[in-house]
Amino acid sequence: MRAGLQLLLCLFILLPVCAQKTDSRITISGYVREAGSLEALIGVSVYVPATTMGTTTNTYGFYSLTLPAQDSVQLAYSFVGYETEIHTHTRRLSQTLNVLLTPGRVLAEVDVKADVAGEKVSESAQMSVIDIPIRQIKKIPAFLGEKDVLKVLQLMPGVQKGSEGQTGIYVRGGGPDQNLIILDDAVVYNASHLFGFFSVFNGDAIKSVELIKGGFPARFGGRLSSVIEMNLKDGNREKLHGEAGIGLISSRLTLEGPLTKNKKSSFLISGRRTYLDILAAPLINAETRGQTKIGYYFYDLNAKANYELSSTDKLYLSGYFGRDKFHARDKTAETNTGLSWGNATATLRWNHLFNQKLFSNASLIFSNYKFEIASTELGTTDNQLYSLQYNSGIRDFSLKYDVDYYPLPAHSVRIGIQSTYHRFTPSAVVLQNAAISQYSSNVNTIDVLESGIYAEDTWRPSSRWHINGGLRISHFQQKSVSYTRPEPRLSGAYTLKPNLSIKASYALMNQYVHLLSNTGIGLPTDLWVPTTDRVKPQQSQQIAIGLAKDYVENGLALTVEAYYKTMHNIINYKEGASFLLINDPTAANSVRWEDNITAGKGWSYGAEFLLQKKVGRFSGWIGYTLSWTQWQFADLNNGKPYYPRYDRRHDISLVGIYELNKRTTMSATWVYGTGNALTVPVARYDAYRPGTSFFYGNSRDGDGLIKTILQNSRTVDDYGTQKNSFRAESYHRFDVSVQFHKQKAHHERTWEVSVYNLYNRRNPYFYRLEAVDQSAGSTSGIGLFRYSVFPIVPSVSYNVKF
Repeated sequence: MRAGLQLLLCLFILLPVCAQKTDSRITISGYVREAGSLEALIGVSVYVPATTMGTTTNTYGFYSLTLPAQDSVQLAYSFVGYETEIHTHTRRLSQTLNVLLTPGRVLAEVDVKADVAGEKVSESAQMSVIDIPIRQIKKIPAFLGEKDVLKVLQLMPGVQKGSEGQTGIYVRGGGPDQNLIILDDAVVYNASHLFGFFSVFNGDAIKSVELIKGGFPARFGGRLSSVIEMNLKDGNREKLHGEAGIGLISSRLTLEGPLTKNKKSSFLISGRRTYLDILAAPLINAETRGQTKIGYYFYDLNAKANYELSSTDKLYLSGYFGRDKFHARDKTAETNTGLSWGNATATLRWNHLFNQKLFSNASLIFSNYKFEIASTELGTTDNQLYSLQYNSGIRDFSLKYDVDYYPLPAHSVRIGIQSTYHRFTPSAVVLQNAAISQYSSNVNTIDVLESGIYAEDTWRPSSRWHINGGLRISHFQQKSVSYTRPEPRLSGAYTLKPNLSIKASYALMNQYVHLLSNTGIGLPTDLWVPTTDRVKPQQSQQIAIGLAKDYVENGLALTVEAYYKTMHNIINYKEGASFLLINDPTAANSVRWEDNITAGKGWSYGAEFLLQKKVGRFSGWIGYTLSWTQWQFADLNNGKPYYPRYDRRHDISLVGIYELNKRTTMSATWVYGTGNALTVPVARYDAYRPGTSFFYGNSRDGDGLIKTILQNSRTVDDYGTQKNSFRAESYHRFDVSVQFHKQKAHHERTWEVSVYNLYNRRNPYFYRLEAVDQSAGSTSGIGLFRYSVFPIVPSVSYNVKF
């Protein structure tokens, strides 16, 4: 680790010196922003038409392109959803060129070719990457009208969805803890509202979203399966702008605008709150005659401010705050129960431009996730008889420094360092019970340090080759436990002919934090725990190969990929264990959470197909996944491999969006997936526990007979010997949506009508054994019953932009 730091410091010293060198080349650099708001645009293609020379803007809209000096050169600036700009450079001198791109609402088909000329998937060195324009996400049908970034990602190949309505993400055989979810550089540990039915990300505040499933660039680390990188909008620098929406279960409001009159600063604030507690209260009171009060709500708030200190220095401050809260009170039983969880993040970033070729960013990051349960039972005189409190969480402080260096037309270099101080609270229980006096038990917090340094280069050695190679060195320290591990990364594309390339990638990843889950669906009760002296880091290796084809005339992009991934030291609960047993208040001694888990391995392989169209009046995609995933633990399933819950053989998604005219947008999605692998009862029987035993006879020497009275019978379900040997019925669903737009003088309003599960498919949510009523007045036999959650669900929402 020390040698790596020394190497990185040398690079920091030498890069500014190297960047000052001049030769027969010129450098054109600057920022690309949106006309009308001055919002920085991420991933804009900047290239010389009819050549292989080009680059893309970074997270802050900056680009740098070094070219051979010549009398005249044309540069094209292309981005999905915006009109392509062409600029001619006529001087043989380096120049700063800032560009504004004009958004286009509905693109004519004749404009598609020009719009996507710089967005060719066949020319990118990176593979297994998916980006979806936010404007497209807002047009896709959504459950109860809530536009959800994570649910849209579930429609992409290689991404398995969780249970009905859940936002859980399972990428190429990995679990929900193996996804690195980043919002403005801050890690979000629990991304779900309403027990997983909605995500915490408000689409009105998000500027960009990108999913990486394999071939990870060296700048990312700490997870095995995917990176989901999201960035908040910076805010409109030119004028005050707002957006509001009212739906069936929640409302939201977004405001953005300049902080000063010189257009050098802006702010964004976006909030959302559900009113489920208000809507449900009359129904619950009527049903229970006011004896039971139950409420639930969630809220989230995004805020961001930025200021341009000078042409070379910029400051950004952003944050996210969100919470779910459930509470119930039974007046008859005198019980109070509460459940809450939430995230808080904050990021302070400073951009500095050393010169036209060297860009840097320093970040100070805070992230906190906390989960709490509280239950209290009172006596008839309001004396407290019983009290239980449980909480767990993880808190991070991080420092991060990255440098982007553009030395030559064929090279784009990134180097950086990050260090994170984690504080874990696996569980804390406080119990008071009059029957056993008072008991208090607290698990000590666990402090760890996780760091990483990296260097990567996107290199174009010839017109046919495009390569991204890098190395990340990760380090973990927890008391006397220390790990330092190299993580090589390599991906590349070879152009077979224009608009067609073959790609391959390899990545080794290490993960030093783990999620303990009983259900596998990412509920807030799951526990985040670190690597310790008894729990090793998780590690994965993934290789992938594929083809990429651009159909420029039609605005289509086709990717076909095959992958194989191995995972080691993944963890799971032992049979019968759960987070509630980790610190049992009635036990004589505290039980360490490590005693309740088992470590194992897994592997996943498959093929993915994606045909995508991002522009034009008709857009959308067709995705298909064929995959196999298996896990193996010494203490589960008798040590034999088994299919985890979300192993799915086939997964299909069809998404279509059609701009009928400027006032009407229609969209539809259809999804199909092989059923989940479940463990369900195979039989049911009555069991008896031994009751009171006594001796009888006339001998005092113990020669009497023992008779046992059998009592306390109970029903027992037999789950057989094989884990997840039952395959649920297949899942499929059809959603539709129509948006009606009306442009007014100072605002635009949109009514949206959508239907979730249009043909009322009763998709399985769980299975249970129950008695079968075979004839009137008699019950005979046991059957396996399927339960569903959502039938056909219509919704309507109103949105206004001003």
